[in-house]
This record gives sequence, structure tokens and C-alpha cells, in this order.
Amino acid sequence: MDRLDAMSLFVATVEAGSLSAAARRAGMPLATVSRKLSELERHLKTRLLNRSTRRLTLTDAGQSYLAACRRILDDVSEAERAAAGEYMSPTGELVITAPVVFGRLHVLPVVTAFLAAYPEVDIRLTLSDRITQLVEEHIDLAVRIGELPDSAMVATRIGSIRRIVCASPAYLAEHGMPLEPRDLAGHNCITFEGLASPATWSFVSGRNEAAVPVRSRLQVNTAEAAIDAAIAGLGLTKVLSYQADAAVRAGTLRVVLEPFEPPPWPVNLVHAGQGLLPVKLRAFLDFAAPRLKERLARSL
Repeated sequence: MDRLDAMSLFVATVEAGSLSAAARRAGMPLATVSRKLSELERHLKTRLLNRSTRRLTLTDAGQSYLAACRRILDDVSEAERAAAGEYMSPTGELVITAPVVFGRLHVLPVVTAFLAAYPEVDIRLTLSDRITQLVEEHIDLAVRIGELPDSAMVATRIGSIRRIVCASPAYLAEHGMPLEPRDLAGHNCITFEGLASPATWSFVSGRNEAAVPVRSRLQVNTAEAAIDAAIAGLGLTKVLSYQADAAVRAGTLRVVLEPFEPPPWPVNLVHAGQGLLPVKLRAFLDFAAPRLKERLARSL
């Protein structure tokens, strides 16, 4: 039995959630996956997985063995990268994740320029608004918007993002300009999942923060849809400043209630920072950080 291969298959099965999904990812028959995992359990003389027709669950032994397998496989990958010269010159694949809109507007242009400057590096860029686990999901670098929890991660600050309220000039001409948050009671609002509640929006006055009730005429699940609806004159929406930057600069949206905006959210480049950094990651940090800082400084 190839123990590293068995460990990799065990980890892949847990991450896939089922034997059949793991078999598809590995490109091998389901029976082979089942046999290899059974061989591993016989070798260890313990059960790692509780199998049912609907899902897999880890035993207590499986939980601890999974953590050990991930550490061992990471160490092996680290050794292979070092042997391949990844710590001597920028080379290999770099895995980066960023929020969808921010990634498309700001990270992708920087990645494109970096790839032109470093032909020996490949990048896998995943745009997702889901908070990813860097170590568990084998991600080298993440763009994080918002306050960071205490952790062992290393963060490089590249700027900040405002939370703004905006509406089309046509809507404001017809319904009037809200001068303070309580004026929202007489306005139509457009809300979207993830940034603010469909029932209340947060504002500050001095040192006090207050949740102000809003009338949500339309709820959508993306900022782009909320911005499009606001441009169409449906009402006011609350979004992150970079999401509406193009529309505000074009004059199709106007920012209101600026004195009552909550403090801006920080934007950071975050990585695990454990041990010696691969040159490809250090090169990207050195390349991307000043460029992203400049882009954010030019935005709202």
C-alpha cells in the first residue's frame, strides 16, 4: 500500500463528502476508492469513516488522522516545492482568492500584469464572496474586506472600503434628497444579501451607531443587481464603494448621507505566513500590494 497515496485519497474523500464524489475527482472507479480506504483502515486497525448511503462521517480516530494527514501532505508538498527551486526563484502555481466584484475590478488587472512580468508563475484565481480557509483549502493568498479576526495569519493592509448609500439623480429629483438617516422612512430602498439587513441599515452620528429602519421595496442577492435597480430609479441602495464607483463617476448614481457613513472597512492581503515564504508569493506581494493600494486610493 502506498501510504501517501492512501492519505491523499482519504483527505480527498472527506473533502468531497462521499466516495462517489472522491472517485470522480480522482478519476478512478468507485470500487477502487472503497478498496483503498478499507486497506488503509485495516493497516491502521481502526475505522476512520462511518459510511451510509447518504453521507460519510468521521470517527474520532478519523478526525485526528485527518489533521495528521493534512500536516504530512503539506510537509511533503513543501519539500517538493523546495526541491523544485520554488524558494530560489518565482516559479510554480499561486492560488489566490478574492471577493467577486473586487477581484474582477482590481485584482484581475494586477494579476494580468504580474503574469506578464513573471512568465514562470501560473495563477489560479478564485473569485468568491465565501470566506475561505487558506490552509485547509491550500490557498496561498486571500483578499479580505472587513475587520480581521485574531489569528496566526499575516495581513498586509492595502486600503479601505466605504459603505455608501446612493441613488439615481432621477430618483432623488422625484423623491427628494435624504439629509439624515431617519429620512429613509419616506424612501424606497433596495437591499441585497450579505451587506445589510433588508429591515435596517447602520449609520453613525458622532460616536454613536444606530440601526435605522428602511423600507425594502426590492431584495436581490448581488450588489450588481442592486446597483442596476438603483440606476433604473427604483430607490436607494447601500453597497460597498468600489461596487458603485463606475456608476458614481459616470453620474448615473449619487452618494447621499456621507456624514453618517460607518467607519470604512480595511482591505488586506492575507496569507498563512508559516515558515519561509515561497519566492512566488513574496514576489506577488511585493508586486501587488503597491498597485492595489494605488487603485484603492483612486476609488471612492
